[in-house]
Amino acid sequence: MAYRKNMTEFRLEQLLGRDEIDTDLKEIAAYLNDQTVLVTGAGGSIGSELCRQISRFKPKNLLLLGRGEQSIYTIHLECRTRFPKLNVLPIIADIRDTNRMRQVYEAHRPAVIFHTAAHKHVELIEAFPEEVVKNNIIGTKIVSELAQEYGVQRFVMISTDKAVKPVCVYGAGKRLSEFQIEGLSRWSDTIFVTVRFGNVLGARGSIVPLFQKQIAEGGPVTVHPEATRYFMTVPEAARLVIQSGAMGKNGEIFILDMGKSLPIIDLAIEMIRLEGKEPGVDIQLEFIDLRPGDKLHEELLTQTEGVCMTKNKKIFIAQPDQIDINALEATIAELKQLAAETKRLDIIQKLAEFLPDYKPSALWTKKRAL
Repeated sequence: MAYRKNMTEFRLEQLLGRDEIDTDLKEIAAYLNDQTVLVTGAGGSIGSELCRQISRFKPKNLLLLGRGEQSIYTIHLECRTRFPKLNVLPIIADIRDTNRMRQVYEAHRPAVIFHTAAHKHVELIEAFPEEVVKNNIIGTKIVSELAQEYGVQRFVMISTDKAVKPVCVYGAGKRLSEFQIEGLSRWSDTIFVTVRFGNVLGARGSIVPLFQKQIAEGGPVTVHPEATRYFMTVPEAARLVIQSGAMGKNGEIFILDMGKSLPIIDLAIEMIRLEGKEPGVDIQLEFIDLRPGDKLHEELLTQTEGVCMTKNKKIFIAQPDQIDINALEATIAELKQLAAETKRLDIIQKLAEFLPDYKPSALWTKKRAL
């Protein structure tokens, strides 16, 4: 039987298992009005949606920064077309390049920065920890420290639930960056906050595009039978980021109440049915093991993080763990050197040494045993 290549359109919020959280941003987004706003990773799933949302609130300048020229071109064209009066500027730059980033800050003097740039494809990047160090850890350190140096008013970093008791390199790298941002917040006049996400439906590297492709090709849909995840939509994620930027006082981690974690197999079954197919009849399900770096169940909080409510009952604030800043700086310096030498196993061991909750995946524990 031949299967269509183009999937039937359906709204991703149909997969949430809950009502989508729709936040009215008119009042809380006033801090963006008439300001120069910089979005790193502006061509990515979250970054581009942030640009769309921010554009509504009439910033003085919107800076779209990224390495990928096609993705930056695409979101620049969209913003320019939808908001013709907005001064929107594309910037091709690498957050790992200190001199280039300094040029950007010097030339444009951003007041608000949303830092979304990161390698985030868990399965792919697990084998390349040196790139997590260079891009996610060192890149974040560069853009956040320059924010402090150039007097940026607010800096919001995107993190992940995979940073809680991490079992993947991506999560461990984000956990280290959470600590680094919190460390800056202790003494800086810049307001530094972190937003911790669950899985974003439809984002690059998420499970939804893979399931869509598998269903379009007639199956099978490959899924772990017991794994669960927290899910949110891209617009939900962008609205949370903007609201967190308004609410943050300094050093907090903002978390969205995403309801109950959902079995991934339920997501797969629902997607098959939304295509008018019958799971197990028209489209087969194939059970697989967890990928290297995957957890059976994700968590949003560590055991030691206190949590409190905000004015928005769907948003919580975690008070992050505090660590020795000198030890953190020394660890990042060592990781930078190890990454430059592509000493992958040493990077994993250094991360595990600094992060007691980090349990490296089988990809690395097997190599260590050799």
